[in-house]
Amino acid sequence: MKYSKILCHRLPERSFHYRNHQFPVCARCTGFYTGLAVFLIYNYFFTVHYSLTLLIISIILMIPAAADGFTQLFGWRESNNNLRFLTGFIGGIGLIIFMKIAIRITYYLIGVYL
Repeated sequence: MKYSKILCHRLPERSFHYRNHQFPVCARCTGFYTGLAVFLIYNYFFTVHYSLTLLIISIILMIPAAADGFTQLFGWRESNNNLRFLTGFIGGIGLIIFMKIAIRITYYLIGVYL
């Protein structure tokens, strides 16, 4: 098994290409990583108040990526790279917010306060 396929399937028809070179990850993963990076940069410059409402919003933000992926996986419809990127981007923002809240809760439960 190739180690590069552990994090992403890297199918050529589901990946972006630039000058005949395939991106190292698929369109959805490109969106996820871009969303993660954009939110982390935003979070560096602006204060984000993590709350239960934001946790619920983060879960809602991940739903389009899951719906897009599962409907394509089960063959109910065929997605395109632009939609994959967009749902991945939105899902990436939701995922990083969810992870930051989960880390804060874990630290709180073990007695480490941030």
